[in-house]
Amino acid sequence: MTETKEDKLNRLNRQKTVETKKENILFVDDEESILEIAVEFFKHKGYQVIAARNGLEALEILKQSKVDCCFTDINMPEMDGLELAEQIREMDNTIPVIVMTGYPSLDNTIRTLKNGVVDFLIKPVNLNQMEVCVRRVLRERQLFVENILLKKEVEGKARLEKINQELLYKVEELNVLNRIMSDVAAVSRSVDVYKRIVEMALELTHADVSKFYVINEAEFKSFEVAASQRESEKEKVRLEQREPENEAFNRLIMETVADEIPLLISANTGMRGIPPQVSSLMVVPMKIQEKVFGVLTAEVHQGEKRFSDKELYYLSFMTQRAAYAIENLALYEHINRGLITTLNAFVKAIEARDPYTEQHSNRVTEVAVAIGMEIGCTEEEIDILNIAGPLHDIGKIGIRDDILLKPGRLTEQEFEKIKEHPDIGANIIGQLGMWDEHQSIIRHHHERFDGTGYPDGLKADEIPFLARILSVADAYDAMASDRAYRKKMPIEKVLSILKEGSGTQFDPRCIEIFIRIFDKGLIPLDGDELRDDHAKQ
Repeated sequence: MTETKEDKLNRLNRQKTVETKKENILFVDDEESILEIAVEFFKHKGYQVIAARNGLEALEILKQSKVDCCFTDINMPEMDGLELAEQIREMDNTIPVIVMTGYPSLDNTIRTLKNGVVDFLIKPVNLNQMEVCVRRVLRERQLFVENILLKKEVEGKARLEKINQELLYKVEELNVLNRIMSDVAAVSRSVDVYKRIVEMALELTHADVSKFYVINEAEFKSFEVAASQRESEKEKVRLEQREPENEAFNRLIMETVADEIPLLISANTGMRGIPPQVSSLMVVPMKIQEKVFGVLTAEVHQGEKRFSDKELYYLSFMTQRAAYAIENLALYEHINRGLITTLNAFVKAIEARDPYTEQHSNRVTEVAVAIGMEIGCTEEEIDILNIAGPLHDIGKIGIRDDILLKPGRLTEQEFEKIKEHPDIGANIIGQLGMWDEHQSIIRHHHERFDGTGYPDGLKADEIPFLARILSVADAYDAMASDRAYRKKMPIEKVLSILKEGSGTQFDPRCIEIFIRIFDKGLIPLDGDELRDDHAKQ
């Protein structure tokens, strides 16, 4: 059918109207600052914007006003975002709903899909990203409406299949992002974050090799601190701890640092600075407190594999989460250092009450660490001994001076009172938020291997392993040092008592190791320290 001049004019007018019209957007969020920013931004872009502070308020607006698109937070009072999405779907299934949340989870993702949500944004959300999302969902809405009104049933089915595939892809993507967040959050020390992210880079991408470099802007250099490679790559080349291969590669990294933008080189066409064995490369800066701290690199060395935008996005997201983790761990470690300093001050206060007790806790720690290293403790266990050792007698701050400083043998009632100090110490540590392992060592360092110790009468393997080590170190230092009520024992007698206590008071393995390192000359022979009730028994 031939289009008349009048029909053509009407069609162009309708097209012009569609192109110049800005749709109504509803924003639902209980955070006032987010609403204000979003409303101002989209009004500036020419959209009609309506704001609501919870789901119930939004439903009232929907009953009275035409809405073309809805952004909603999940966690809100009165009615949450997922229930609102379900209500909107029942009212008008052509209104696209986009969920925003700062706490993404697989459960929430599945629930949003069931409720007809078309997109899922993770806070903080970039405003430009939100506008791109609006344009896309409105375009899809227009197509969706056209399918309902104009298209044939087969075309509608094809469109729904495409939407379903997009949603399945979104679920897959969110699974990856959740995995990244959980894996990074599981790292307990900032020094381990770098190792974990290079390992994850291999798991999430086609990379054969991944490395993390710390940046020294003053010297315009990058220094490798962690690296990982696939087993197939290990068979071909040995991964060496080194600075970037050459000055050109270093310059490429530093230029990326200066730009603060992730770099993707899908295919190496002989670009200056990229080593010839690298066929595809990604360089992703890590920013901490708005300053680039380091860069994560990923390299493909073999085959036809090439990096994609999606892989660059995953690595960018991962380095961002790693930066947050490092900041949080650094803050946590700083707080712990301050806390340990405070606790050590308590110990000094106890030691100051009696000149014979000075440095007892430090020497006990030194002996315990020596035993731990010889017996094969992990680095983490040695760290625990280094913290719990100086604090093991902190509970004596709750013991009266007339008992703690008594020059003679304690009465039965006095000894029962001094036996409270492990519980007091463990409770102090617990009140200040220390770890369970440290509390356990402090609580049980006076348990005996045969079960006749205190406070709980634990025996053998029931006693925490590190507490068994500390018990030997504590007993040795008590006998090998001058006390207020006696001089230190001859070293031969000290060793004899320790050996006699093997299997009754002490773990035989710990005594065996102690004697071994004593024979090597690794144990101090004298010193002044705190009165210890091992020697009072």
